[in-house]
Amino acid sequence: MASLSCPSPCSAPDAITSSAHHYRATHEANPDVGGPDRLAGGCCEEVAVVLSHVLFCTAAAFDRYGDEWLAVDPGLQTVQLSPGVTIDPADTERINLAFFSADVYPTHTAAFMSVALGAANLRWMHLYNAGVDHPIFGMFQQRGVRLSTSSGSSATPIAHSVVMHLLQLCRNSATFARQQADRVWAPSDSLDLEGRTVGIIGLGAIGGEVGRLLPHFGARVIGMRRSPDGTDPCETWSSDRLHELLAIVDDLVIAAPLTPETQGLIGAAELAMLRPGAHIVNVGRGPIIDEAAMVAALQRGDLGGAALDVFEVEPLPTESPLWHLPNVIVTPHSAGSTPLSKHRAAKMFIANLPRYIAGEPLLNEVAPPPVG
Repeated sequence: MASLSCPSPCSAPDAITSSAHHYRATHEANPDVGGPDRLAGGCCEEVAVVLSHVLFCTAAAFDRYGDEWLAVDPGLQTVQLSPGVTIDPADTERINLAFFSADVYPTHTAAFMSVALGAANLRWMHLYNAGVDHPIFGMFQQRGVRLSTSSGSSATPIAHSVVMHLLQLCRNSATFARQQADRVWAPSDSLDLEGRTVGIIGLGAIGGEVGRLLPHFGARVIGMRRSPDGTDPCETWSSDRLHELLAIVDDLVIAAPLTPETQGLIGAAELAMLRPGAHIVNVGRGPIIDEAAMVAALQRGDLGGAALDVFEVEPLPTESPLWHLPNVIVTPHSAGSTPLSKHRAAKMFIANLPRYIAGEPLLNEVAPPPVG
């Protein structure tokens, strides 16, 4: 996720409004709705108090998926993010669930997070995104808020973007685009993706899908993960063979999450191990690569090109040389932003809602931070 600014709670330009037509006071909550608040035994007579679930969401998300949420929990109340409406502190106090849906990012992210941070009773937040390396998510976990992600929801479009970028780099598409803009007719040769060796660092949902697709283009694919288990769709090496991998690949795809182990994984020394003219595609996280060292390698021509969807600082600063290098393709952290990926993320929240109510393990729940 790109950089966030987090204004103090209740000061956001976008505010929230209660969903009045679905409001039900706590004491009126449906006693037939199962969940962690039901006492042992399960019969209605044993239920002293059923606490309402109050979901913080966007008005757009409720309009599209609200009927499905209410089918899971007929007593569900909502507090909805709506532009231009002043927040009621009492509504913030009632929130105990939150769905950070794809329509929030990036325009309303700060407003949403401001409200969520001010919700003292928040217990669970589901995220449309997969990465939780931004410090704000640690802030929620430190407060005891459970987090679940939509990991895998954007794997297909991101993998498609990777294939597109590999083809663009091989086919000199940036050069041809500049020539088209300048009305220059200058035929030239390009490279085949067929026959190239592509290394993939990170074989999660995204890297695995890239590994499945690329053999159809005639490429040899070698994936890398900490401990290969034989279930990947491509040849897989353990991460302790990184330097061996770098020495033989024509294209390097970064699809790993940002962790203490992957931060700075590809530095100047690793870049120098790549074959002359190698390509890099990064759809993981910017800090996995030493950006300054990569820029220098691109400027020298040691690297043949790079397609980058993620950066050390986002938005990418206007003074960054990456904007102007002729052998670089820049996209604004948008490789997975498609209607289907957003819909799959919303469906993951719907799948998790009854699990939360029933006190069952959540899908894609983020592990709590270590104690001490």
